[in-house]
Amino acid sequence: MKRKIVISLTVLAMSAFTMMAGLNSVMAEETEEVTAQNEEADPAVPEDGVYSAEFDTDSSMFHVNEANEGRGILTVKDGEMTLHVSLASKSIVNLFVGLAEDAQKEGAELLEPTTDTVTYSDGITEEVYGFDIPIPALDEEFDLALIGTKGKWYDHKVSVTDPQPEETGEGEFLEELNLEDGIYTIEVKNSKYRVIQSGGEEK
Repeated sequence: MKRKIVISLTVLAMSAFTMMAGLNSVMAEETEEVTAQNEEADPAVPEDGVYSAEFDTDSSMFHVNEANEGRGILTVKDGEMTLHVSLASKSIVNLFVGLAEDAQKEGAELLEPTTDTVTYSDGITEEVYGFDIPIPALDEEFDLALIGTKGKWYDHKVSVTDPQPEETGEGEFLEELNLEDGIYTIEVKNSKYRVIQSGGEEK
């Protein structure tokens, strides 16, 4: 009788061990799935909102207007990033995210300019071209080709860094103002930037 009891207890112990091993395996798989999902989410993309961000280029001839101190307005919506920058003049007429060679191919999606008004430190205003640039990633260089009034395409490397939440003079975030579609001019850090609500007309 004692031998039968010992055998039965041994079988139960082995069954319990097998069940625990299976449970641990399932938990490990679930942990791996959660980790993989977390890795797929891009931590470099800020939360949806409006930010000021630095726009760096590899050219002294292609840069943000000096009135805006090297920065543009970064809009993040549904995880997609777009940077609006006002340039130094109207000499650049189109941009293309990619290489100049591809910009000249049929069907290439060229970025069209907006007309922005900038205000310099001495109070003088000027109309320049601005662009809404899709941003693939922050803190990483990407290709951005341009064409000027002379009709020749040039390759450039650019990057977008240092996103900072934008605030109005009243201390409210822009996304909390519920602006209608349109284009607005606001003053930020002694410089004026244009904020664009897609789909609207200039206000």
